[in-house]
Amino acid sequence: MKQTFLYFFCFFTLQTGFGQEFTLDDLFRFEYYPNAVQGGASMLDGEHFTLLSDTGIEKYSYKTFQKVDQIKNGRFTDYFFNADESYLFLETKSEPIFRRSKRSVYTLYNLKTKEETKLFDGKMIQEPTLSPDGKKVAFVFENNLYFQDIATQKVSQITSDGSAGEIINGVTDWVYEEEFSFVRAFDWSADSNTIAFIRFDESHVPEIGIDIYGNDQALYPSQLKFKYPKAGEKNSLVEVKLYDLKSNKTKTLDLSEYSDFYIPRIQFSKKADELALVVSNRHQNKLDVFLVNTTSLEKKKLFTETDKAWIDTDNLTLDFLDDNSFLWNSERDGYRHIYHYSDKGKLINQVTKGKWEVTNFYGYSPENKRIYFQSTEPGSMNRGVYSIGINGKRKQTLADKPGMNSANFSHSFAYFILTHDQANTVPTYSLANGKNGDILTVLEDNSRAKAYWEQKNPAPKVFSEIDINGVKLNSYMIKPKDFDPNKEYPLFMYLYGGPGSQQATNRADTFNYWWFQVLADAGYVVVCVDNRGTGGKGAEFKKVTYKNLGHYEIEDQMAAAKYYGSLPFIDKDRIGMFGWSFGGYMTSLAMTKGADIFKMGIAVAPVTNWKYYDTVYTERFLQTPQENESGYNDNSPINYVDLMKGNFLMIHGTADDNVHVQNAMQFAEALIQANKEFEYMVYPDKNHGIFGGNTRRHLYNKMTKFIKENL
Repeated sequence: MKQTFLYFFCFFTLQTGFGQEFTLDDLFRFEYYPNAVQGGASMLDGEHFTLLSDTGIEKYSYKTFQKVDQIKNGRFTDYFFNADESYLFLETKSEPIFRRSKRSVYTLYNLKTKEETKLFDGKMIQEPTLSPDGKKVAFVFENNLYFQDIATQKVSQITSDGSAGEIINGVTDWVYEEEFSFVRAFDWSADSNTIAFIRFDESHVPEIGIDIYGNDQALYPSQLKFKYPKAGEKNSLVEVKLYDLKSNKTKTLDLSEYSDFYIPRIQFSKKADELALVVSNRHQNKLDVFLVNTTSLEKKKLFTETDKAWIDTDNLTLDFLDDNSFLWNSERDGYRHIYHYSDKGKLINQVTKGKWEVTNFYGYSPENKRIYFQSTEPGSMNRGVYSIGINGKRKQTLADKPGMNSANFSHSFAYFILTHDQANTVPTYSLANGKNGDILTVLEDNSRAKAYWEQKNPAPKVFSEIDINGVKLNSYMIKPKDFDPNKEYPLFMYLYGGPGSQQATNRADTFNYWWFQVLADAGYVVVCVDNRGTGGKGAEFKKVTYKNLGHYEIEDQMAAAKYYGSLPFIDKDRIGMFGWSFGGYMTSLAMTKGADIFKMGIAVAPVTNWKYYDTVYTERFLQTPQENESGYNDNSPINYVDLMKGNFLMIHGTADDNVHVQNAMQFAEALIQANKEFEYMVYPDKNHGIFGGNTRRHLYNKMTKFIKENL
């Protein structure tokens, strides 16, 4: 009887155009996944780019998009050119350290002579960077900074005090890498005579120890140990040092006027004797921008950027032009825009203006004096690509079709590879004219994936703005394909919700979208709402959560759930929520503060009290626990466990170096002591992404089963 019914249902849906049911097995076959077009590394001539293939490094023409040369044969894990394309760095072995950092073996390949030079005798090093004159390469090995002469292969050691867990020279510590989004903390001067670098003293930073269980042959767990400054704790002490290659001497820049600070950017200007330096206070609401004379070490303050809340110090643009003027981005007028400054620190003009945000700075063309950027001008759920004169005039729209338009420009900006990603269809890749945006040729239309989509006929995302708590929030909804307005459906809410983030955008969001098809086919209405504090709508909307992180966000999600629960086709007694990381934090709040609204919640890798998270991220929004105790306690789900009523599943990877499993353990203990029933799943030795082998399949099977049984 059951088999007959299923056969009839499938036949019925196919005949009525609903398409074929999508299953979890389909999700992990990835037949729906589109192909991508890699832009590779654009070459200096602006007419060619290179790609890494299984056979080596290949050269392609932008005009024809055909291969024109094989630059180097071999199998490499990565590669990159030096500034004038006279050398190639060939990576043949690599091991990750944290999110962005790695140790690798490099060979330097001279493109003219075809000579190869092993860097540091084949030892695994970090961040090799060739000097502008092409004669030396600087790198970091075991927390010390070195350089190697290319002609003689002589290696010179610049620092010798580097030590694990103590001193780091030339690369960042964990929290800088994670939250300021860079690893290489040194730079060459234009004349190749000076190396400026940041020295980190993390000896007083508290250490985190993470058990690594390994395979079943390991009788005792090992431990991953590293310095991790939690909110309110001590950060690394940082210094800026300048090493003179001619005198073999190192000088230290005097920053004694600062007592507790960050250096989110260090780089040389176009002048060989001028180092640009950005210094931030610990609250990250005041930045000083300096030019430092490398001989006298005299600091010239160009300007100070301030904000009543915070400055996104992980999203800085500091781009020097040939005349040593520079481009800077700021939210000072309420939206992120580009500003042009002279090398004296005088504002020349605000280049972009409007009630929209610049979301990506692609670069500046000195030939045509134009800036290329991406923005939210087509609406906060969409992205467009534009160019504009450096004087703020003659703005040109290059791509603004509904959806997410992004660009990978050639070095000359004559061409760009346009990615157009829109909800309810597949991404496409085109070669476009950098002057006017005209499509020259379609590189990938993803017809294979599109045919699969048409065969399955998935339920569409339907976007809207909903009025919640006096503001308009971006959202989307996915209904079952056989939706009946006279029935009541359980509601499944997905979110992230963190500062400046966006989930309800007009893009495919491929994996989540198809998992939501599994749930929609099972009879759930899926909804995503971007609460206050998220991005795309300007600084006021984003920064209303300052010093009260989680408060307005969960208020909006609770009110949104009530709004949807009032619709005639939603069962208000069957509302669930799922989120990962910040979304896991929000789900934990929903199941405690919002316990009367939410029947079910799945929190993956959640922060459960912000005192467990790192200094840079947390204090940017909350200041320290010592300064803002209520901001931490009033929005911590651990403090509301007595309120929990619904069906709660918490999931964490035990080797998460970002959001430590301590968050889940402390929350679990609080729930136990409050005599609350919940389910808890840990994934051994898995990090914040929880993947590897069969892990993702197991995770999504687990979550799907929990949803079907509890919502």
